[in-house]
Amino acid sequence: MVSTDPIADMLTRIRNAAMVGKREVRLPHSNIKETIARELANNKFLADVTVEKGTPRNTLIITIAKDNEPIAFTELKRMSTPGRRMYASVDKIPQVKNGRGIVLVSTSKGVMSSFEAIKQRLGGEIICKVY
Repeated sequence: MVSTDPIADMLTRIRNAAMVGKREVRLPHSNIKETIARELANNKFLADVTVEKGTPRNTLIITIAKDNEPIAFTELKRMSTPGRRMYASVDKIPQVKNGRGIVLVSTSKGVMSSFEAIKQRLGGEIICKVY
């Protein structure tokens, strides 16, 4: 079965694995999924992101948390969907939990956190929010 929204599928797999106590998620690789996962890892919401070469397709391996560490996020929610895209100018980028969470924004210079987008004065599509 092919997902119509691979980003939502990735976020759901991460969220479900975290709820049942799994520490690692394996899913089909795509550049946008890798970029989003790396941005979440850079902001300390995920432990590690690696790509395993394979035939016919590479696999994205996301480590949610190391052993003996708590899960770093409470909520992981897709904001912009294929049926309802959400765009925001730099002045309208939402703030999550008074700055304790982040919003990932797809800008003309790539996917970045809301803090980085505001610092660079860039708006774009609101991908997801995490806290």
